[in-house]
Amino acid sequence: MLGLVVVQGFVRHDGGMPYNDLLESLQEVPSSGVREAYLRFVALAGDASLRRDGGPEHITGSCFIFSPEFDQILLCFHGKGQFWVQFGGHVEPQDATVAETAQREAREESGIADLVLLCPSIVDLDRHELHSGFSCSAHWDVGFAAVVDPTARVTVSEESDDVRWFPVDELPHQVPTGFRARLEHARRRAVSMIHSPGDEKDSLDG
Repeated sequence: MLGLVVVQGFVRHDGGMPYNDLLESLQEVPSSGVREAYLRFVALAGDASLRRDGGPEHITGSCFIFSPEFDQILLCFHGKGQFWVQFGGHVEPQDATVAETAQREAREESGIADLVLLCPSIVDLDRHELHSGFSCSAHWDVGFAAVVDPTARVTVSEESDDVRWFPVDELPHQVPTGFRARLEHARRRAVSMIHSPGDEKDSLDG
């Protein structure tokens, strides 16, 4: 059944569960310029915003995997991008939500089969343009968080060259522009989910 969706002055008829869930999740993020840009993009593109074949720009889901003390982060070395980054990828037809996309991608790319998200709340929003090595022009990434024991066995997927733990204050040089600041902000939001669930107040503008 199609539902009427009204966001930021735009009206669309969309019925997909991932689409509606994403709108609700974005509305729960503290107000910021970044959040408003995401709401506008999703409202204008509709369900196509969640499909890799829906246009040159689309939503992706990612997961920041922290140690229980939040002093380490598990990263993968992205083969195409040639940088260390959190785990993530495109929304697939079987994913009921973008949070589920993030969890599935984290499991597949890290080899940690029992990984679960801390909660379905968003910890990071990052639109980044892609170079010619990619089939699309930009990803509107939606980030979530998980906590894993660093002793857990990890494996390297076909999409990565390496998977490794790093201290959050000693990241490798090869990370995307702005990643360090985004990681710290995601870490603070993830910690706040544990200490005061449902009360994450930090703006995603940083």
